[in-house]
Amino acid sequence: METIPSSPRRTRNRFATTALAAARCALPAVAALVLAGCQVLGTYMPVVEQFGVYKLDINQGNYLAQDQIDRLRAGQTRQQVRAILGTPLVTSAFRPDQWDYVYEYKKQGRQLEHRTFTVYFVDDKLARWEGDEMPPSMAALNRAAAAKSLPHEPSASDQGFFGWFLDIFRR
Repeated sequence: METIPSSPRRTRNRFATTALAAARCALPAVAALVLAGCQVLGTYMPVVEQFGVYKLDINQGNYLAQDQIDRLRAGQTRQQVRAILGTPLVTSAFRPDQWDYVYEYKKQGRQLEHRTFTVYFVDDKLARWEGDEMPPSMAALNRAAAAKSLPHEPSASDQGFFGWFLDIFRR
């Protein structure tokens, strides 16, 4: 059997078709690389590595609230500070007069919060403290939420008949 040689025209069409198909495949890849440089993919689309993988939400360290910090006073003992703030996450053998409280919160593998708070002692008495701004306590948040959601009820401040009667004798 004899083979028919391919014409140069047919070879050019195959090359053009192959080049066009390669360009169509390369265009989305180039666009993905360009957008990844702007972190658009990581921000607005789920990360490809996380498809089908569940990651736990992790609270790690000492969660401190502002009401705990407000109870600190210079001159308190180590036991008093430990009762207010809890056991420190980091105590160093090289700096025995410094306690470090660190808190991290990760959701789906991404770190959302990182706070540090350091307490310094002089002669086993609290000398000073410094750190990041702490969130308000849950009790304060609940009071604020209740004040926003529940309107003031004027009848709640009404003393009633017995209150009126007792006010006569209090005067």
